[in-house]
Amino acid sequence: MSDPRVPPGQPRGRTGTEPATARSPLRLRLALALLGALFAGAVAVGALTAEDRPGWLLGLGVVLGVLAVVGLVDALVVSRRIARSRG
Repeated sequence: MSDPRVPPGQPRGRTGTEPATARSPLRLRLALALLGALFAGAVAVGALTAEDRPGWLLGLGVVLGVLAVVGLVDALVVSRRIARSRG
């Protein structure tokens, strides 16, 4: 009896060790989150403090400020995951 979820000719079940041993590159993700937050924050500050700015620049500053906060939150989550894996 064949499993309808498995395409014909494909083995059933897990065939290797990759899903059990796969590891995410958390340090790279942490570095990218921090660099993204730093860049977005710097551009947001520049956009929000510019003199005689058009309206779109204000919107850009707000959007980049939100992205900077998201990057910092992601960095916090990743750093906690790294600390928990060392555990």
